[in-house]
This record gives sequence, C-alpha cells and structure tokens, in this order.
Amino acid sequence: MSGLLRTIARRAAPVLRGHTVTQKANVYSAPAKEKIGPLETVVALTMFSLAILGPSGWILCHLEDYKKKAA
Repeated sequence: MSGLLRTIARRAAPVLRGHTVTQKANVYSAPAKEKIGPLETVVALTMFSLAILGPSGWILCHLEDYKKKAA
C-alpha cells in the first residue's frame, strides 16, 4: 500500500507544483568598456559618503536644539 502511495505522490508532485520560473542572474565577465579615472572615483566616494553620513551628522550637530524643542 505504501508503495502505491509513493508512486502516486511521485507522479502527482510535479503536476501539482506547476511550472516554476527559473531566474537567471545577469552576470557579465567581460572587462569594462571604459576605464574609470581616479577623479571620478574620488567624486563618487565623496558623494556616497555625504549621502550616508550627512543626515546623521546634521542630526548629531543639532541634537541640543532638538532636546530644547522636545522639552
């Protein structure tokens, strides 16, 4: 009896699962078309640093003002 149930389960499982969508990553192994210069690298890193650290630095610099408004 268990052999019959096992056979039915093996045949029914793919049908019940349906069609699965396989995802493929877009990874390219070719070298870059254009070289990025050191000035562009410095500008990009500076902008990322300002975007991430700027708001938190602003809040920390004005922390006393925020404490006065809350009290």
